[in-house]
Amino acid sequence: MADKLSSILEAYVAKGEDTKDKLLGAAFIVVNKDGVLYQGSAGRIDLPTSSPAFDENSFTRVASMTKIIAATSVMQIVERGLIGLDDDVRSLVPELAGMQILQGFEDTEEKPILVDNDRPITLGGLLTHTVGLAYDLGDADLQRWSTAIGRTTNTLTCTREGWTTPLKFAPGDGWYYGTSNDWAGLVLQAVTGQTLGEYMKENIFEKLGMRDTAFRSKELEEKVTRRKVELSYRGEGGALSVGPVPIVLEPPVDSGGAGLWMTAADHIKVVQGLVKAITGDEGGLLKKETADELFRPQLNENQRTHLKNMVIATGMAQDFNPDTPADWGLGGAINLEDLPDRRKKGSMMWGGMCNANWVSSGSFCPPPWIDPKTGIGATFFASVLPFPDPVVKKLYRELEAAVYELLLSQ
Repeated sequence: MADKLSSILEAYVAKGEDTKDKLLGAAFIVVNKDGVLYQGSAGRIDLPTSSPAFDENSFTRVASMTKIIAATSVMQIVERGLIGLDDDVRSLVPELAGMQILQGFEDTEEKPILVDNDRPITLGGLLTHTVGLAYDLGDADLQRWSTAIGRTTNTLTCTREGWTTPLKFAPGDGWYYGTSNDWAGLVLQAVTGQTLGEYMKENIFEKLGMRDTAFRSKELEEKVTRRKVELSYRGEGGALSVGPVPIVLEPPVDSGGAGLWMTAADHIKVVQGLVKAITGDEGGLLKKETADELFRPQLNENQRTHLKNMVIATGMAQDFNPDTPADWGLGGAINLEDLPDRRKKGSMMWGGMCNANWVSSGSFCPPPWIDPKTGIGATFFASVLPFPDPVVKKLYRELEAAVYELLLSQ
């Protein structure tokens, strides 16, 4: 298996200065509960051909691949009985209590029409993205609202103010991808008295030996400076250039939705910790019954329709086919049928803006996956925008198909 997967990776990375339809670098790791089944990488971390190699210890922002780690942290405190998934968390986080519902605009003055929310905002609703929260920079209505009130902050500032927006609908009435995991992290802070980063360090990073993971890259700057991946941008002709990460580098608040910096070697430890949990093996990050709830499809029919329209039909979940029936667990998207030649029904995945991915099975990355049926998980790291990247999509599908072809033939 190693030779075939490594040859696939090598075929997709630039060997010289010509980067058209190539990646600068990528890393891919596959595990089961017992250990690493494959670990490989190819390419480099920056545009010059003399740049250091891209490997499992290359350091990059993983964006929304943070979400599964934040969700796991929250489920740990649920498991400990500190809070319940059905608990209304508005009393714990004042900003949530004050959020109104945006119902439209008065045409003559572009004045927002806002009504009070009288429904609970539950912890489970935050983890499933069903409370009506959105990312303001990706939503036209929230952009109109921001302009109308003279708002100058936004989601990418990683501040409580930047995450505070009206709701798109009354909690429970739909599904919308947004800042819910950021607020879930602040619920955890209110319950435990620790910031999300402090909690993760004590309960996940140190437990798993993750030494290259943090919400602020400067905390690790001395040890990772020569391993830090430059973010590449694909132009209209398919070639790559490098540029800045489009998000605050040293966030004021730990973002449970998109804040972590890490390596593939560290991220796969989380994936394996969840594989162990879902298969009932010792050393998992959660008890099996908690992991079962994390992986359980959570949406009703209306919410699944919203998910399909926003995520599947638009290509946001780039490794799902448009006709893939899907749901959302408490930590990521779930395919409700086998993906042909790839992961099995009930697998969970999600990626990051920079085209990295986990599948328990960022771009900044494509999605990793976790497949409870076969007991394998994987993570893929690349660093390229805009999202979704067609080269990453093709590479990722080829890698996953090869994994299943080779594993299931044994």
